Amino acid sequence: MQKVTMDLNIILDFLNKREFHKEAAQILQWSQQGIIEAYVCAHEITTLSYFLEKKLRDREKSGNIIRKLLNLFSVIEINKDILILALDSKISDFEDAVIECSSLKYSISYIITRNLSDFSNSRIKALSPIDFISKVMEK
Repeated sequence: MQKVTMDLNIILDFLNKREFHKEAAQILQWSQQGIIEAYVCAHEITTLSYFLEKKLRDREKSGNIIRKLLNLFSVIEINKDILILALDSKISDFEDAVIECSSLKYSISYIITRNLSDFSNSRIKALSPIDFISKVMEK
């Protein structure tokens, strides 16, 4: 089973019905069905909570959304070792470097993101949702 790390922008696409929300929904459905194993970094969940509470102004609703999402993902713990590795990553944005380094630790196959250029120096291949769906469908 392929293991993928979902960048926060994919989750936000799904929740906010942005341009690529259908592709994001397909990937989340595959996770729910056990076709893939989807991961998210713990810090992305706290960032998502911030965005949800700011938008919804309702902590209970925000919490319910996060609970549902946590049923779809395995959560990658972020610790001191990962943060130190991220400081030495070739990825210039620290948050993205944390995603890369934590994904390496968990032997992730792909990082799914719309911001491919942010992961151009990643040691894990970054794919757009459309490219990942095409890759899965090939098999």
